[in-house]
Amino acid sequence: MGNILYSFRRCPYAMRGRMALHISGAQYEHREVLLRDKPAAMLEASPKGTVPVFVTNDGPVIDESLDLMLWALSQNDPENWLRNKSQDIEFIGKFESGFKDNLDRYKYASRYDESKERGEVDQSYRAKAMSALEPLEDRLSQTPFLNGQNRSLADIATFPFIRQFAAVEPDWWAQQPHEHIRQWLAGHLESKLFKTIMVKHPLWPAA
Repeated sequence: MGNILYSFRRCPYAMRGRMALHISGAQYEHREVLLRDKPAAMLEASPKGTVPVFVTNDGPVIDESLDLMLWALSQNDPENWLRNKSQDIEFIGKFESGFKDNLDRYKYASRYDESKERGEVDQSYRAKAMSALEPLEDRLSQTPFLNGQNRSLADIATFPFIRQFAAVEPDWWAQQPHEHIRQWLAGHLESKLFKTIMVKHPLWPAA
């Protein structure tokens, strides 16, 4: 049996896993799933029920997106995304701890606060998420990418979450002073890599 990837197209974690797999040239079967109707085979492989889930051809299961990125790039890293591996991993950890929870509480406010209506946002958490973006804006004011002149693990692992943040209130986001982040994000969204991994796949298993 070959490698198998369980994925959901719009999940930021799955996006970054797919980008690393694609750039590495790894071969696998793509299984697109609905998170509200997770297939039994995926839950058997990883009971926690989140994507991505990557079942390797020799048995081990990788169900953390950063681990999947590192696995893929350990097979082949043609753009040298791991050139500052330790520094990037530390950066990613700090970014996620300061940004992701605030993003979720901003975007999905009703899940965390019963007083909020479904679809309502929480602007207090929006402000906290924006504060977490300040170190990125500072870096990108000095270099085109987060760790120098070329994209690396740090860029690919973080921009899908900023994409999600920017899409909540796009008109508001367009008026913010984070010019360098907006340019950086637009470049990633227009890249051949991102467009390739965002191609739609039929649901698995087929109806």
